[in-house]
Amino acid sequence: MLESFTSQDVIRLTGITARQLQWWDEKRIVVPARQGHRRIYSFADVTEVAVICELRSKGFSLQRMRKVVRFLQKELGKRLAETVSGSSSYHLLTDGHTLFLETSPQQIVDILKNSRQPMFAICLSDTVRQVRAVVSGRKRPGRCAPEKVRRKLKLGS
Repeated sequence: MLESFTSQDVIRLTGITARQLQWWDEKRIVVPARQGHRRIYSFADVTEVAVICELRSKGFSLQRMRKVVRFLQKELGKRLAETVSGSSSYHLLTDGHTLFLETSPQQIVDILKNSRQPMFAICLSDTVRQVRAVVSGRKRPGRCAPEKVRRKLKLGS
């Protein structure tokens, strides 16, 4: 049986607020299964919430977060949690206009060296591993705190 989580579980695991979680469902960012009126989240859903929390803390807009999640699903061909294994290393990089999904350290270095703008990077593998550690009880839950970001990334459509 697959592991499932209630909204309260997701809130406890990620530090997201109940309203944010509801809003992301309404805006089809992360869409959980339903049991009557209850939202039921899979491990893959919880992982995506954690990645979105990280993007949000860096100033990504709701529209851009949706595009990032869709980009990852398209590039990976399946959900993030299904793709990232114990030894893989996936990094998402953006210069504010273009998204890069890289697995090779050399490719990451090349992108950073050739960039004419500051780059934002997030290690997707680390985020998935952190969620696994929290779910298994080996790590304390994180927070999806609405940190004040001085400058929001202006990402093109």
